[in-house]
Amino acid sequence: MAVRPMLDVLVIGAGQAGLAMGYYLQRAGRDFAIVDGMSEIGASWSSRWDSLVLFTPAQVDNLPGLPFPGEEDTYPTKDGVAAYLKAYANTFDLPVRTNTPVSKVVRDGDRYVATTGDSSLAAGSVVIATGPFQAPFVPGLSGDVDPAVRQLHSSSYQRPDQLPPGDVLVVGGGNSGCQIAGELAASHHVELAIAKKSPVIPQRLLGRDIWWWGGKLGVRKVTVGSKLGQRLAARDPIIGRGPRSLVAAGVTLRDAVRSIAGRTVTFVDGATSKPEAIVWATGFRGSYGWIDVPGVVDEQGRPRHRRGVTRAPGFYFLGLSWQWTRGSALLGWVGDDAAYLAERIANG
Repeated sequence: MAVRPMLDVLVIGAGQAGLAMGYYLQRAGRDFAIVDGMSEIGASWSSRWDSLVLFTPAQVDNLPGLPFPGEEDTYPTKDGVAAYLKAYANTFDLPVRTNTPVSKVVRDGDRYVATTGDSSLAAGSVVIATGPFQAPFVPGLSGDVDPAVRQLHSSSYQRPDQLPPGDVLVVGGGNSGCQIAGELAASHHVELAIAKKSPVIPQRLLGRDIWWWGGKLGVRKVTVGSKLGQRLAARDPIIGRGPRSLVAAGVTLRDAVRSIAGRTVTFVDGATSKPEAIVWATGFRGSYGWIDVPGVVDEQGRPRHRRGVTRAPGFYFLGLSWQWTRGSALLGWVGDDAAYLAERIANG
């Protein structure tokens, strides 16, 4: 297997986190590459459901060095984000290699070696910027569903006509579940099963977007290690349209799913339903089994780090949910952690 000449830094993932990292590495004059398994930059955004919009307004969706296009208090579409990421990489001529999936990363002496197909890349430092939305999570009880019932994870949902006529059960009452349930309610009878109630924050308050208020009140600077940060991270709020507001659109709210037998779904309160389709808006899990570096992932497969810095010299994570603040995984704030890691890399 051919090993290419050694880089200063290898960034794995060409989403918003990887591109922001590239911006700072380029400014520091580092020899680096950004690799991604997708066929093009922004593909992870453009593949999401058609009506997806951000809950952050355009004026706060900037990566470092390039404003996000769009009028103030408008909310970008998923295709708008994908186009912005492509424009960002082109504007700064970042060295992105698409169609380059990494199957393994190992420590080899004083360097790291990443396997990419039939070749390898070596680097003194590695930044894992694959983000928090890697492996779609579907509960095991999905296997008890009758094959005639259409099942989709939210990552595969695109539009209402993917689903058959009749009742649809959306499982998961977070931002994604609420957006999808609200859209489906126009064409289907929808039930929304909620396992954990989350606080709901209006998108706008007293004529201002909620992120404006967050900036004024200093909420965006609250760190994960603080008491407030720990409370917020444990109950991530829904922004905008919450479950109760969906009732007026005809959505029926249900307790958490307790069991499924064929076509019958039983909820915790004993109520039952027989949907024609189920959308699992049950989130994602990290997928780091390809990282073979001691000490950087715990027994549960979660990254071990403090603000992205691991115990392994030169090995970092970027773009994780609550990596340091609420905005660590968001388009407009991931640059803060990228700048921090770039400084750590520069100082060895």
